[in-house]
Amino acid sequence: MALTLHGTVSDNTVALDRKTATPIVINGDMQIAQRSTSVTGKTSGDHYTVDRFKQDIGSMGTWSISQATDSPTGQGFNKSLKMDCTTADASPSSSDNLIVQTSLEGQDLQVLKKGTSSAESVTFSFWVKSAKTGTYILELWDRDNDRQIAQSYTISSADTWEKKVLSFAGDTTGALDNDNATSLQFNFWVSAGSNFTSGTLNTTWNSETAANRAVGQVNLNGTANNYIQWTGVQLEASDTASDFEFLPHDVNLNRCLRYYYQDTAFLDITVVRVSDSSRGVHKTLPVPMRTTPTFTATSTNEIGNTSMNNSSNKSVRFSMSGSADNHPRYAAYNFSAEL
Repeated sequence: MALTLHGTVSDNTVALDRKTATPIVINGDMQIAQRSTSVTGKTSGDHYTVDRFKQDIGSMGTWSISQATDSPTGQGFNKSLKMDCTTADASPSSSDNLIVQTSLEGQDLQVLKKGTSSAESVTFSFWVKSAKTGTYILELWDRDNDRQIAQSYTISSADTWEKKVLSFAGDTTGALDNDNATSLQFNFWVSAGSNFTSGTLNTTWNSETAANRAVGQVNLNGTANNYIQWTGVQLEASDTASDFEFLPHDVNLNRCLRYYYQDTAFLDITVVRVSDSSRGVHKTLPVPMRTTPTFTATSTNEIGNTSMNNSSNKSVRFSMSGSADNHPRYAAYNFSAEL
């Protein structure tokens, strides 16, 4: 699955021949971070810095999350996703958890042939670095059929980049839906309460049971200044790992824009007159998004009443009612179609 570029110059053209297998995980080299490169003081809820990697924090201390410039030397990476524990929680409650996750669309996973006798094995490879050595859990969760499998990996040396490769057997039970909704979610566990560690780790595909999800997971939140970071995350339909496939920056960005798009170009609602008391504007999205997005204004000069209507995953239309002298506009905004 490694990216191969063969440049043949003829008649001012360059042919680029890439292998047909596209990386299943998007932004695994942590290059794209549209929302911000760092957030601080996070104690609960869902958060993003690096695109497509969500931090699900369930009352496990206080965290700073960043797109770090630290990465394994000589491997082609220059960014990583980093989580720093700024306030410890040495005695988490049984239901607390902290997970870094990515959700994948079913229509992108049909190559896995899940739920058939020909189900493919899958292999994760990634680089990881942490202040705390010990056992960590990587979990795959089939959300269509509520089935789960997990494996442990060991961080052997503190403050040292280590490459990990984990292979999971194919699952002959439970086909994945062929649609644009979440079918498979993978979770890097960071900390886990006893509700998730009191059973036996599901190392073969089975029905999801909370107690079997993260057995053996170290609690990184136990000491302030503990941290963990990842880069080079790759998932392949194979029982072996290949070299990380680096995509061009524009290709990587466009894949991220399918789920989230942020802009600071003025969105002026006074562009088109609909009637004496109504105006509207169309906004064409840079790429078709996964579904009709939700809109959030993060900086606004809005006057009067506006609404988003007649929208699709390719464009949106805003309408505005009120005095013809009103000039509402959005100075910064985002569209989200995240899973």
